[in-house]
Amino acid sequence: MAEDSKPVYLRLREIIAASILDGEFSDGDLLPSVRAFAAAQGANPLTVAKAYQSFQDDGLVVVKRGVGMFVAAGATRRLREAERERFLETIWPPVAAQMRRLGLRIEDMDLAQV
Repeated sequence: MAEDSKPVYLRLREIIAASILDGEFSDGDLLPSVRAFAAAQGANPLTVAKAYQSFQDDGLVVVKRGVGMFVAAGATRRLREAERERFLETIWPPVAAQMRRLGLRIEDMDLAQV
């Protein structure tokens, strides 16, 4: 799905997921409040709440009432596995097809620049 056509809450979810996978937030870490994240992203707090709720529904965050949302134990590993699967099933096939059309091989790629 093109980035522009994705619902905002899914784009916000991807930002949060990338932050977890990049190590900005580890298992057990407190995530920014809905209001703080909304302000940082220029998003509606209700849309951020929907993105956070999707993580909660997937068991990737836990809510401690009156304290905030925390990255659940094992969430980083489970999120990485899910993102790898999504990449291999939906993102990689068209990339591989384009590489074949262009005559590119993995060996031709300078992955150090990525």
